[in-house]
Amino acid sequence: MRRDVEFDSGGETVRGWLYAPDEGEGPFPVIVMAGGWCYVKELVQPHYAEMYAEAGFAALLFDYRNFGSSGGTRRQHIDPNMQLEDYRNAISYAETLKEVDSDRIGVWGLSYSGGHALILGATDPRVRCVASQIPVVDGYRNMRRVHGTVGFRQFERLLLDDRRRRFATGEDGFLPHAAPDPSTEVSTWPFPETYSTFVELKASEAPAYENRSTIESAELLMSYSVHPFLPRLLDVPTLVVVAERDDLTLWDLEIQAYNLIPTTKKRLVVIGSSTHMTLYSDRSLLTQAARAATEWFTENLAAPKLAGVA
Repeated sequence: MRRDVEFDSGGETVRGWLYAPDEGEGPFPVIVMAGGWCYVKELVQPHYAEMYAEAGFAALLFDYRNFGSSGGTRRQHIDPNMQLEDYRNAISYAETLKEVDSDRIGVWGLSYSGGHALILGATDPRVRCVASQIPVVDGYRNMRRVHGTVGFRQFERLLLDDRRRRFATGEDGFLPHAAPDPSTEVSTWPFPETYSTFVELKASEAPAYENRSTIESAELLMSYSVHPFLPRLLDVPTLVVVAERDDLTLWDLEIQAYNLIPTTKKRLVVIGSSTHMTLYSDRSLLTQAARAATEWFTENLAAPKLAGVA
């Protein structure tokens, strides 16, 4: 069962969907969910939300401000601090819902929001469980690696040129999320398979997706890091799911970050024979990742349907 919901965040209307189990009596534990770079709520995430609902969870999935069906005048602008605030306001909204047990709130994130989930687990005491999938953990190191030496020079020059232009005109420049040929066009994530996968997802399930962000979004990404927050994950059960051959958000950086999480209530799941994008495009691999998160939330939030908790 799914219904439309909306709530305020920073004076704008954030819109999303609330999934609830078809069977059982609430209030249910809830998973608060949002997407990664340029995502809208229709993109991939409903497959996870549906599995969570089948397992006895409510799931609150939303579009960030400036994206999809949500308000915001600076369209396609990605500010991680704003996105974290949208998550926090989504949690506050979830606490008001009769279907939701406000003492059993988990957060889930994918790619960029995988990093957000780690930060929320470290900073918001209402979060009782975290599932972070193929997360961005260090924006600067990530960009420097994926763009290569010469490409990174071009990327930095583009960011600086845009900053000067914004100062002079007050207008945003835009940068592709991905490009079909990264050697001829600068994009934030220079992988042709990212471009082709998102073209397919836009056609099949997420027509509101746009293949661009403000250039300032990429500048903000360069200052993004989960590392200051990892030592604060002392007692929050934390799952990190990585793809075995992820050279986009870089599985070696993800595993390094996992090893810095101090809680003993943590788990690392490596999805074999996979990449960042096959966790989107290959339904069997997506299901493996979703099942790992479902099991983790069930163990740590005691979903009534599976754990027998009233």
